[in-house]
Amino acid sequence: MHTLFTVLLIIVSILMILLVLLKAGKGNGLSGAISGGAEQLFGKQKARGFDLILQRTTVVVSVLFFILTIAVSYFKL
Repeated sequence: MHTLFTVLLIIVSILMILLVLLKAGKGNGLSGAISGGAEQLFGKQKARGFDLILQRTTVVVSVLFFILTIAVSYFKL
């Protein structure tokens, strides 16, 4: 069981790296990092099309990553 979860964790990790690299960079530097959260909070930036699919897929894969990480540590005992 531990081996199966470890293999799945490796596959999900590689998929998450690829998804993050596929996302378009904003290129705003430090000012974009500070104001970017406020813009998303108030709805100024809305993801459309492929960016929306990447965003939702990244959220799903990251939740799966954390669940698998907990499962691997649990079954290691």
